[in-house]
Amino acid sequence: SAGKQAEYAVRQLDIESVRTEQNYEQALKGCAEFLQENRMGDLRGLDADKAMAYLEARSQEVGQKTLDMDRQAIQAVLGEKLAVVKSEIESAQTSRAYTHEQSQLVAGAQSDKHSLATQIAENAGLRAHELLTLRPAEERAADTHREYRDDRFAGRENVAIYTVEGKGGLCREVAIDRNLAEKLEERRLDAPRTVYDREIRYEQHYDLGGGKQWSDSFSKAAERELGWSEGAHGLRHEYAQERMNTLQGMGYEYREALEVVSQEMGHFRAEITEVYLR
Repeated sequence: SAGKQAEYAVRQLDIESVRTEQNYEQALKGCAEFLQENRMGDLRGLDADKAMAYLEARSQEVGQKTLDMDRQAIQAVLGEKLAVVKSEIESAQTSRAYTHEQSQLVAGAQSDKHSLATQIAENAGLRAHELLTLRPAEERAADTHREYRDDRFAGRENVAIYTVEGKGGLCREVAIDRNLAEKLEERRLDAPRTVYDREIRYEQHYDLGGGKQWSDSFSKAAERELGWSEGAHGLRHEYAQERMNTLQGMGYEYREALEVVSQEMGHFRAEITEVYLR
């Protein structure tokens, strides 16, 4: 069982504090359960890639303090340092939505590749690192272990469907307005390149901003143009609120619209998406 795996793993560590031992055991139990649910083996076969997939998924459920404790416990077992993963819940709680006009002002103050990234992130509700993973849906299909609603992207017309790799390695479909997709395709690389963002490896197929470099560019441009910045994560707030307004305007009930938007944003848990509506 996951509990027995965690108990055994902790016994192999030299931990003097009983409290730390308990915290590590609880953290490793959660990791073991994630591995079992996703058919990724057990703690004995844990490696850095599987650990990061777990932490990325976990970041949608807990605050930064708990997430850091999970990372420390896993590092102790692996014997290697892992990249810091930010809690999406805390990021959402500290960010606020921009208006479309404000987002366009910021994009206009950025370099070409970062400007297009800002427009696409706003248009598709993407996280910073997801911009690095864009691929046309016909080249890479979305994961099939999730149940998707058929009415995702309802009310959106003349769009191109791409896939991105989100939290926990989930590959999902996203919709990008056709005019932006055409600009994106103009920046397709002759051959994919390897990039690293916050120590995580990505295979990038477009000469497009993304990750921390893009986030930093966005914040600096916002300070210049608006005199303030809520960070690039505020674009996901804008997307969530705009889509909720659109769907409810089409006759969707609140909870039904929330479920659609949750899937579009890669949450699959409505309570997380609700944080973006504040």
